[in-house]
Amino acid sequence: MSSIVDQLIDPRLLTMTFAAIAAVATVLTLAMPLLVTDTLNKRMKAVALEREKIRQRERERMVQGSKASLRQSPKAYMKKVVDDFNLSKWLGQEQARTMLIQAGYRGQAPYVTYLFFRMAMPIVMLVASLFYIFVVLKLHYPPMLKLAMSIGAAYFGMYSPNLYLKNKIQRRQMSIKRAFPDTLDLLLICVESGMSIEAAFRKVSEEVGSQSVALAEELTLTTAELSYLPDRRQAYENLAQRTGIEGVRAVCLALQQSERYGTPLGNTMRVMAQENRDMRMAEAEKKAAGLPPKLTVPMIVFFLPVLFIVILGPAAIRVMALR
Repeated sequence: MSSIVDQLIDPRLLTMTFAAIAAVATVLTLAMPLLVTDTLNKRMKAVALEREKIRQRERERMVQGSKASLRQSPKAYMKKVVDDFNLSKWLGQEQARTMLIQAGYRGQAPYVTYLFFRMAMPIVMLVASLFYIFVVLKLHYPPMLKLAMSIGAAYFGMYSPNLYLKNKIQRRQMSIKRAFPDTLDLLLICVESGMSIEAAFRKVSEEVGSQSVALAEELTLTTAELSYLPDRRQAYENLAQRTGIEGVRAVCLALQQSERYGTPLGNTMRVMAQENRDMRMAEAEKKAAGLPPKLTVPMIVFFLPVLFIVILGPAAIRVMALR
């Protein structure tokens, strides 16, 4: 352990690490504007295609009693591996399906891909770590310690698909939360003007797409489900499940009650829009309040040494000159 600590605090290693981080950050900073693309049109086109597929499925179900696939089939080799090893039984989780839906991945193909990577990533990470530790680095550590490091890498690989999904869900939910209060205002205007809830969802999905593509996609899918599902309340429940946000779930519950009891939506949606706006402001204030503690360590590490050098540097140079 002492040798590991000595290597970690080696000035040459630290210098190389910080230089590599700075180089990567510079490249990413320069390349990010070139990699940013406008995905609104592509996502809206995909939503339109999804709606047409839902319509076709419902028509075939009503006419022939058959079911149509909403998504293309998964890749052949992934499906073969999943079927051969029966991963749906050993690694399959209902929570994983919910996470995939909340991340924006629908159909059987993403689920098969998730199961495949749940099995493949630990193996890949184990083999890569063994090769890197035993062959590339050639560390002079006990073999059991090297093996433990490789097992830790494999353990990380097993949970990496879940980490990716959680990160994807958080970014998607953040996009929906920021646009949802304005969406409720637009829905309120449409409903009070005499539009039906389907027409209001369709109109708002077109307007809110420039602010949140994910929310526009969810509203468009809800519009399609309201048109073709036998139970309209199921469409609202699906919307709440796909987003996983408390504010959206409360609005969906109010819409279900309106469908059941015929209560007016104007006052309810106005109050919920204000509540969601207050929640968004409270979250922003919470992040702002947590900023000073987060800035303490960067200021101590990066700002204070430079400040000391600027202040004490001339005096040190003068003292050295006098000697």
